[in-house]
Amino acid sequence: MIWKTKITQMTEVKYPLIMGAFAVIGTAKFASAFSNADGLGIITAINYPDIESFQAELEKMKTLTDKPFGVNFTIKAPFLLKSRVGRIEESFYEFLNVAVDMGVKIFTTSAYQAPELGNRIKDAGCYWFHKCATMKHAIAAQKRGADVVTLVGLEGTGFKNPFQNTTLVNVTMARKLLNLPIIAAGGIGDARGFLGALAMGADAVCLGSSIMATLESPASKSWKNQIVHQDIYDEKYYKKIFHHELRDSPIASMAIGHIDKAEPIKEFLDNLINESEQIIKSWGHNNTVFSTM
Repeated sequence: MIWKTKITQMTEVKYPLIMGAFAVIGTAKFASAFSNADGLGIITAINYPDIESFQAELEKMKTLTDKPFGVNFTIKAPFLLKSRVGRIEESFYEFLNVAVDMGVKIFTTSAYQAPELGNRIKDAGCYWFHKCATMKHAIAAQKRGADVVTLVGLEGTGFKNPFQNTTLVNVTMARKLLNLPIIAAGGIGDARGFLGALAMGADAVCLGSSIMATLESPASKSWKNQIVHQDIYDEKYYKKIFHHELRDSPIASMAIGHIDKAEPIKEFLDNLINESEQIIKSWGHNNTVFSTM
């Protein structure tokens, strides 16, 4: 089956599946495996301390895959940069230039607003995807010219906003209030979650915690084991996700409730798509193309 959405058209990938931006493990090895499995792999630029190591990683990526991939710029607010940890918007300008020169067309920004970086991405003829936790920030990103907004629901992990809504509320309201393509994130880890997000109005889904236990993931064995065996209904786990108690501790999203083994990333994505196609056919859709256009 051919999957046709605004995101597959922009990215030129086979499936409307986007890799999350991972600190530490968002490397060429992991991203290329995701791209080779027909999603959009993402290299996270903050993992590289200087332009030389970043360029070397992009060169490595091009030896590992000939398929599309993107680069993430995780932005830290200037007023929070009290130490050398993290990068503000201006620190990524040279990184952007190198990536554009090497043919990268998709750039994602996250954590904090990046209007000037976004403008430079668009001026280079590339696509700017901005990741948000709230509808307020999504609307602001649209006004600033983002081509795509990724909305992260409360079921996700990482930074928590006290005014964050669930993935369902985020995506359905985004379809009503925004006029650009939407990527859904937060708690999605199986075929029904994927199809549900598309039905709610998303043009693609972003996979994070659900792919951390794959064989190509550089995450530690102990962390993968925790993902596979975590009880998402455990009271302490529930409080960390929904009561804003994450702090700085590494916690996977509710998506890991669907993960019961470590497997190759291609097998995971193929199974997700194959199961989605079986469900669609059981609903009476017999066309060779599934389009949300």
